[in-house]
Amino acid sequence: MGKIVIGISAWADRSLVASGFYPAAVNTPAGRLRYYSAQFNVAEIDASYHYFPTRRNLELWLENTPGDFTFDIRAFSLFTGHPTPYTSLPRGIREKYADRIEKKASVYQHHLPPEAIEELWEATGRTAEAFAAAGKLGAIVFQFPPWFHPGPDNLEYIKQCRERLPRHRLAVEFRVGTWLDDTHRESTLKFLKGQELALVCVDEPQGFRTSLPPLGEVTASPGIVRFHGRNAAAWELKGVSPGEKFRYLYDETELQEWVPRLKGMAEAAGAVHVIFTNKYADSPVRNALQLKEMLSGGSSPKPAFSGRPEPFEPSAAWRTPGWPPRYSP
Repeated sequence: MGKIVIGISAWADRSLVASGFYPAAVNTPAGRLRYYSAQFNVAEIDASYHYFPTRRNLELWLENTPGDFTFDIRAFSLFTGHPTPYTSLPRGIREKYADRIEKKASVYQHHLPPEAIEELWEATGRTAEAFAAAGKLGAIVFQFPPWFHPGPDNLEYIKQCRERLPRHRLAVEFRVGTWLDDTHRESTLKFLKGQELALVCVDEPQGFRTSLPPLGEVTASPGIVRFHGRNAAAWELKGVSPGEKFRYLYDETELQEWVPRLKGMAEAAGAVHVIFTNKYADSPVRNALQLKEMLSGGSSPKPAFSGRPEPFEPSAAWRTPGWPPRYSP
């Protein structure tokens, strides 16, 4: 069987920090990353979706992780078709093209001149090269929005992303079920294999327009699986915060469903990256540790606290009184 590595997205998430997962003495970004990477050997950089990492960011991430550590990197929101805050564009781009960028609260690629787009792709390539040179680059994850449907134009855009970053491993996550429905599944998988793009397999609430089935398909190496939680009450609720949408703690039975699937993926791909994105308190690290134990053949470790997170209530504040509970290993 190939190698399965397990980690989380956003190891510095404020609710994870507040949960007490990190000891009180571990109170710096560098210290938290060192602590995290002593327990897990992969992490997903969520921040790169929101802004371009600075040189200092890169140094922090690369210098405070072991040599065999791996980072998956989320592609910048502008390149996945999401509305991108104008202020999230690098300052150099905003200043250089000040008279040629439409100054809207949120921008898309068509609001920028082609030269600016070219520079942003080049910056993405330089970031990837920095991780690759350190031997720590996993996959660059392009997570496309729910309005990105199967069709010639979107397939062509995905091919262009592949061509922009030819030396690196890319993964594609869809957020609308039509890509993997009975009509499109075969052609979608064939296309991704032909482009050497990994399909991001997901665990998420089912029964919605945006739901994708919990497949264990491998279209390129490494195989990628992201666990988004199963908080159906908040999944397509408008105005809900990420902290509410992904507020979920998997139980042992739910994780066990994936054990044979992950082993099959590892056999086919040689390597699988499993990322927990259920970013609420210490839920992702607890579930990651549980799944690691299951895959190693041991029993699931005792939960850090009894019970599951409170049921989601749309009217509840993001920070529920008394939550998150303290972490006690």
